[in-house]
Amino acid sequence: MPIKKYKPTTPTRRWGSGYTFEEITKTTPEKNLTVALKKSGGRNVYGRITSRHRGGGHKRNLRIIDFKRDKHDIPAKVIAIEYDPNRTSRIALLEYQDSERRYIICPDGLKVGDTLISGPNAEIKVGNALPMEKIPLGIPVYNIEMQKGEGAKVARSAGNMAVIMAKEKGFAHVKMPSTEIRLIRLDCFACIGQVGNIEHDSIQLGKAGRSRYLGRRPYSRGVAKNPVDHPMGGGEGKSSGGRHPTTPWGKITKGLKTRKTKRSDKLILKRRG
Repeated sequence: MPIKKYKPTTPTRRWGSGYTFEEITKTTPEKNLTVALKKSGGRNVYGRITSRHRGGGHKRNLRIIDFKRDKHDIPAKVIAIEYDPNRTSRIALLEYQDSERRYIICPDGLKVGDTLISGPNAEIKVGNALPMEKIPLGIPVYNIEMQKGEGAKVARSAGNMAVIMAKEKGFAHVKMPSTEIRLIRLDCFACIGQVGNIEHDSIQLGKAGRSRYLGRRPYSRGVAKNPVDHPMGGGEGKSSGGRHPTTPWGKITKGLKTRKTKRSDKLILKRRG
């Protein structure tokens, strides 16, 4: 999908870029596949901020996405490609032979009129969903389940994909988008292809206002604050901190390993590099 550059009519427009939306074929979402999305502003049930720098943003409706693809052996036709404000990828609207409609994550190369199917007997074709034991080695996959029947958890954002490196003792060796190699059961489902909107990372917002539309509020650097507000604040004149970077509460932010031991650690063959 091409990226468009704006004319430099203002200083902020000079560096901004956006989508051409050439692939979008329908602008109104399916009413019965959307629900209201209530914003938290980064606050928990007690009204205290637990995720800073969140708030505002454009009003959205949440699209209900079929991550399970559990309607097996029933062909579905792609009738529309739509924009989803809640994710970086596009979504495709499928209509099954029994007239049921569902949204899925749109892979790169999928077009209106294509026919998709999910199940163990599906062919190796972009957008089809199969168990990993049926997918050949080296084929790019996305929308990967971590547990059978749980629904896709991995490789769902724009441009992402994983690759099956090997199969052994009931597990597939999957190279994740982060380069981590992990064991996933062969009966877990995955979709063939790569998530679309590959050039998403090339978008430059160009101005603070576009961040506000996305619900991202401004933040101040620690070194720009006073010592009472941040451990890296203060200093005579400008200071680069004079100490290891920390959070406002004194916890090291770079290099400190915070991942706790998990039962799934034994399934990781190689950590991301």
